[in-house]
Amino acid sequence: MSHIAKRATEMPPFIVMDVLERAQAMEREGIHVIHLEVGEPDFNTPQCIRERAIQAFEQGHTHYTHSLGSLDLREVICAYYDRTYKVQIHPDQILITSGTSPAMFLLFSALLEPGEEVIVSDPHYACYPNFIRFLQGKPVFVPVHEEDGFQYQPDEIQKKISSRTKAIFINSPSNPTGNLLSEKRMKAIAQFSPYIISDEIYHGLVYEDRAHSILEFTDNCFVLNGFSKLYAMTGLRLGYIIAPRPFIRPMQKIQQNFFISANSVVQQAGIAALEQAGDDVEKMKTIYNERRLYMIRRLQKMGFGITVPPTGAFYIFANAKHLSSDSYKLAFHILENAHVGVTPGIDFGKNGEGYIRFSYASSMEKIIEGMDRIEHYLKQYNGNL
Repeated sequence: MSHIAKRATEMPPFIVMDVLERAQAMEREGIHVIHLEVGEPDFNTPQCIRERAIQAFEQGHTHYTHSLGSLDLREVICAYYDRTYKVQIHPDQILITSGTSPAMFLLFSALLEPGEEVIVSDPHYACYPNFIRFLQGKPVFVPVHEEDGFQYQPDEIQKKISSRTKAIFINSPSNPTGNLLSEKRMKAIAQFSPYIISDEIYHGLVYEDRAHSILEFTDNCFVLNGFSKLYAMTGLRLGYIIAPRPFIRPMQKIQQNFFISANSVVQQAGIAALEQAGDDVEKMKTIYNERRLYMIRRLQKMGFGITVPPTGAFYIFANAKHLSSDSYKLAFHILENAHVGVTPGIDFGKNGEGYIRFSYASSMEKIIEGMDRIEHYLKQYNGNL
């Protein structure tokens, strides 16, 4: 008889991957699927980054680095935050990881005792609560709402703070909503006594206004960031965490035991991303913005609710309650009948139910085809799901 650990059996699925895997099965059957479900840039990694990775191989950067990450990459990250946000951090506050997911694992391993709480918005990136629970913490949810641009209300956060609260988790620009947290609200949140954890992975992908780093407003914080989204480096798995100094050594020891160090070649590629890929990023941003504006217009014309248009990342979190109260069923019905992959809002929390997330990290040609298919689908089914 199998005795599988409870923490494994109780882990909920990442529904967007279920959608993707069903779509891939359909493709193996010869069905052409338009992918608007996954938040993965369709661009090739910029040439300057690829060239640096090749050079790193040729120059022998194929050995372990320091467990915190190579010093030259950490210094370049410091310079980037100084240049971008006018904040000063030191290389010994940075730990380089194989993507931001390991960074979250290290963070919550060092931060949480059993039963301690982390405040998370609802909706939220699907994996946040799973990391917290896996490492014996408790996520505490604060609903955020469409009419308010899915922004935190600081007063609502304050109501949830207790003696067990260890941190407040923010994500701006946000997955799944694509919305920014305003400077005013971020400043207010930064004044709360628990640690602030800021996921800044979509920074740089902002089309109106600007994203602020939590480091502009407090040192009592952790920053998660990486290279996957902004630099189209998803498969290269490179991220980092900026943390208060007392947490670095504990996280370093966990890194040494579980991961040793991040990929040495990819760390060299990360230097090129921060120092040389600015023009490539601007070109990608221009194209993303064209897609964003087009998709918003098409979805609104079809009747989806978008009260506050998103201005960051590459997602639109559209209200589909007029079609169904079951976003899971609706997403799979769209996939099976329109052959378009979309993500059900329930993947992102209870307050995401009734919404559908559309990603515009695909080509304009595919987005146009996807919108045409969904428009035809809506005319054909008209509520008869």
